[in-house]
Amino acid sequence: MVEGLRRVVVTGLGAVTPIGNDVETYWEGLSGGRNGVAPITLFDASRHACRFAAEVKGFDPAGWLEPKEAKRWDRFCQFGVVAAKQAVAAAGLTIDASNQQRVGVAIGSGVGGLLMMETQAHVLADRGPDRVSPFCVPMMIPNMATGLAAIALRAKGPSSAVATACAAGSNAIGDAYRQIQLGLADVMVCGGAESAITPLGVAGFASAKALSFRNDDPATASRPFDAERNGFVIGEGAGVIVIESLEHAQARGATILAEIVGYGTTCDAHHITSPSPGGVGGAEAMRLALVDARIEPEAVDYVNAHGTSTQANDSNETAAIKSALGDHAYRIPVSSTKSMTGHLLGGSGGIEAVAAVLAIGHNLVPPTINYSNPDPACDLDVVPNEAREHRVNVVLSNSFGFGGHNVCLAFRRMT
Repeated sequence: MVEGLRRVVVTGLGAVTPIGNDVETYWEGLSGGRNGVAPITLFDASRHACRFAAEVKGFDPAGWLEPKEAKRWDRFCQFGVVAAKQAVAAAGLTIDASNQQRVGVAIGSGVGGLLMMETQAHVLADRGPDRVSPFCVPMMIPNMATGLAAIALRAKGPSSAVATACAAGSNAIGDAYRQIQLGLADVMVCGGAESAITPLGVAGFASAKALSFRNDDPATASRPFDAERNGFVIGEGAGVIVIESLEHAQARGATILAEIVGYGTTCDAHHITSPSPGGVGGAEAMRLALVDARIEPEAVDYVNAHGTSTQANDSNETAAIKSALGDHAYRIPVSSTKSMTGHLLGGSGGIEAVAAVLAIGHNLVPPTINYSNPDPACDLDVVPNEAREHRVNVVLSNSFGFGGHNVCLAFRRMT
């Protein structure tokens, strides 16, 4: 952190995930190794090569959204706004005319309103252009979770929506962190939201050979770092955090959950989907986050890995962690919560930031479940199958995306 920049703290968390639709239930799922993967119910997947996903289950926006709003909004917007409202409520933050110009929103999404786009494409083809919904464009553009959250919260400060694929949620948090550091906002509501479990979304990722096809045993399909991993499991949901300047949080008597101290972001400039060999770009993002945080590699207690369960990602991320942390990489836990939640694409950085903060608060590292066959190329301590009590003061959270986008966020126990 550059001298003179403001310190930034986390004061609120919100989560809508495949293993829990609020932060408490989500953490219970993570700490208990709950599996969120099951056969797809959102559409008829019988003709698809991949017929399972990590869906959000039992989601009811009532109490958070007006019924008319929920009916019109794309699913990713519903998730994002509900998670944002949860986070603001948990932070005990009141947004009104006295402060709304200094409160901003940044919720990233890799895909945006894919369900709305698909549905209205069918309407266009089957019923003609005059029948396309007037909500089609507003609900399919990736910035709308941010826009709707800002409207719902009456937040009139900096507003943005990053679309860096699977790094979007973490980029949104990092960019929001910079806004507060520089004094451009006092509070930012930030994270990621995604809902791409649709016929086109699943078919597209399957065609790219990115998904697991373990249809005979979907519960074990997401197995990061395991030698028999064969693709990721698509998930959905949203994770949003409230961050604010330390001075602002202290002035209002907020409970401080952690401090965000580092942000590193790079591009592989290598390939549209594959990471650079040896995880060079990811390693540099981690190093930049450590430099920004003024933290030595030996101070890191836990890495919440991107850990997608694909052959290329997991081995290259392992190499990246070793490159960034040196021998210390072998002395700390490195787990992937995607083993439980699946891969939320642009929403993953949001829920994993929530997991990082909770790991600090509980001194507990979530496990990598479904791990049974060690891979020599992934030889770090992946916390196999059961959560572990462990003193956690500093966490790195990694997010890497198609297009070569790499992000690392550093969180620290408040001192």
